[in-house]
Amino acid sequence: MSEEELRFPEWQKPLQDLILEFNREKLLEKVKKVEAMIIERDRQLAGSSGGQDERMALGDAMSIIRVLIDRATN
Repeated sequence: MSEEELRFPEWQKPLQDLILEFNREKLLEKVKKVEAMIIERDRQLAGSSGGQDERMALGDAMSIIRVLIDRATN
């Protein structure tokens, strides 16, 4: 997907790049950065009454990251 097609490109684009990374060392390095972005965005949304769709997408993103970590470390 292009950046224009992403609903939340500020963190979805880096996640997309992470998913497409096949170098194990680079993958683990990128995981830390993307995970930090997702956690920070989740914190930003915590105080608001809206953002339900994005919160769900953030949860899905964290699930994807866990799968990537499992594959990279096994």
